[in-house]
Amino acid sequence: MIRSHLLAAGLAAGLILAALPAAAQSLPGGPGGQPTDINADQAIEWHQDVKAYVARGNASAKRGETTLYGDVLTAYYREVPGKGNEVFQITSEGNVRLIGPTQQVYGDKLVYDMDRKVAVVTGKDLRLVTPTDIVTARDTLEYYEAQGFAVARGEAVAVRADRRLRADVLIGQFAKGPDGKTAMNRIDGSGNVVVTTPTDVARSDKLVYSVPDNTAVLLGTVRITRGDNQLNGDAAEMNMATKVNRVIAGPAGGGRVKGLLIPGDVQASNSPGTAPAKTR
Repeated sequence: MIRSHLLAAGLAAGLILAALPAAAQSLPGGPGGQPTDINADQAIEWHQDVKAYVARGNASAKRGETTLYGDVLTAYYREVPGKGNEVFQITSEGNVRLIGPTQQVYGDKLVYDMDRKVAVVTGKDLRLVTPTDIVTARDTLEYYEAQGFAVARGEAVAVRADRRLRADVLIGQFAKGPDGKTAMNRIDGSGNVVVTTPTDVARSDKLVYSVPDNTAVLLGTVRITRGDNQLNGDAAEMNMATKVNRVIAGPAGGGRVKGLLIPGDVQASNSPGTAPAKTR
């Protein structure tokens, strides 16, 4: 990798082009003073008129433990009195990958707001990958680094082992474990919720899934099926470790749960039971 230093600002009024087969540049720091290192196979451009640096050709931007890749990267900066220039936003287009210590995000375009520490990814084949989970979406993937959660919008799906959560919107919350590593510990879903396990399919309006407990709480127009058997209620708890489901009736259901149990259902008879319960 050949290193080239951008010329001083006074040498160009509008554009400085580092026209080298490969280029590398350490950009001004972002909020907090942490620098951003940019590399590219083709060139790095300095657009002074719009206060931006543009890296072209298998470009990457590294800041701390996180690296952003793309065909074209653009870093926008502002002038801070007494401090010089400060990068506040980075965009990536084409073959986007955001690689962090425990999460990887893929898409066609990414906009990262360094002030808010928020990344929004759009395009086809949107994916968030962790060591244990894969989250996909149709519309956007949003990662809120400071708050520690991610949002998948539009036919969002989260897959872990043999379990699958689907909803119009899924929100995954991350937390540090005893080993100091960050992992997803809760998933909230809303709109057309579908939970699929090897034995059951559950539908509801809302979902709260506790990852450590391996338990899903379903709310609003709940319907759980196992084979030909079906239970309906206003809320339910699915324990995916024990395969025991608890359906609860509320005021909306008239204080009762409803079930359709088919005699001789082989799958149901070989699986742990489903336990309905009335509210008191």
